Amino acid sequence: MQSNLSFLFYLKKPKGYVSGPAPIYLRLTVSGQRAEMSTGKECLPERWNSVAGLAKGNTEEVKSLNAYLSILQGKLHQYHNQLLATGETITAETLKNKVSGKSERARSLVKIFQDHNNQIETLLNDEFAPGTLERYKTSLKHTVNFLKWKFRVSDIDIRRIDHAFITEYEFYLRSVRKCNNNTAVKYIKNFGKIIRICIANGWLDKNPFSNYKSKVKEVERAFLVEEEMQVLASKEFVTERLNQVKDIFLFSCFTGLAYIDVKKLTKNNITIGIDGEKWIYTNRQKTDTRSNIPLLPMAEEIIAKYKEHPQCLNEGKLLPVLSNQKMNAYLKEMADVCGINKELTFHIARHTFATTVTLTNGVPIESVSKMLGHKNLRTTQHYAKILDRKVSDDMKMLRSKLSTGSFSTGEKKTGS
Repeated sequence: MQSNLSFLFYLKKPKGYVSGPAPIYLRLTVSGQRAEMSTGKECLPERWNSVAGLAKGNTEEVKSLNAYLSILQGKLHQYHNQLLATGETITAETLKNKVSGKSERARSLVKIFQDHNNQIETLLNDEFAPGTLERYKTSLKHTVNFLKWKFRVSDIDIRRIDHAFITEYEFYLRSVRKCNNNTAVKYIKNFGKIIRICIANGWLDKNPFSNYKSKVKEVERAFLVEEEMQVLASKEFVTERLNQVKDIFLFSCFTGLAYIDVKKLTKNNITIGIDGEKWIYTNRQKTDTRSNIPLLPMAEEIIAKYKEHPQCLNEGKLLPVLSNQKMNAYLKEMADVCGINKELTFHIARHTFATTVTLTNGVPIESVSKMLGHKNLRTTQHYAKILDRKVSDDMKMLRSKLSTGSFSTGEKKTGS
């Protein structure tokens, strides 16, 4: 890590100075940034060589003063070389503290990260959603594990974070943690917020992300088509538990609510809307954005079915929702039984609402976005792209039939 160092000894005359000795100051400049400190020595202006930055004359007093300034200069070069050798970030303030014997307060990455997370926890539900806190907790855990893996330490001075640190952290996430591209980018993005806090507070001089580039890849989101929904809805399973999971999954297909938002629904979330019909009014736990959803008849029937269910009565909830892990395990089993060749998870229900239930049936994308609780329309537009790709795939099949002659228009040839 290179840095340009220059320094100057000069007299700093105090305010209201008239005559007599003036304090000698040292001005440090590192890569354009300045810091100054008192040397603790004084000199008469008429005995000071401002060009050389030394006292003039051959007296023992002058020789002693210049020797002291020379020692100070030597210390300055020594500390500068030490910092270069260790690869630490060199600033004018750091050198000033070294020369003056003051130790600059070390600020550590994990401590700053944890303080950030503590602030989110304090403001939970007021300014931050629980999902946000969990996301940063996981990011901190990965950061700590990376420090142990790479540096064999549990924390590190933030001044050691540079471009190489970022790229090595990304490599760790992809190789050791086996994160896919989008997951790795997400954790790096969370880490980037901590770096921005450090820069804003003046704890870092340079942004280690300056030349770093990453890009989220569009992921094909699975959803059920109408035929698959019908197969699932009409299937009666042997165990009541599977039928219960099926109903709650279909409820999500008709409301677009994520697992956690379905789980927390109570009677208080059902209100008569402006059209005189029943609506669901709730806040998404992940983003704390409002979702107002007209209650479709199929979803209303499912609520009525479980009105007297013991779990609903005991917990005061609309539906008897199992743990997400159990729900997904049962859904996988149900997909196999129904011949649905997809990795069925509860979140697919939300995708199904956006595509098959609403967009395919002509509901405007702006309305779909509002019901899903998306913060911007771009997120919802991804579902429209999915449908465009499905149309493209369907048309490819048609083109294939036409090219092979397996498709008939039904016209009969007549003799001429």
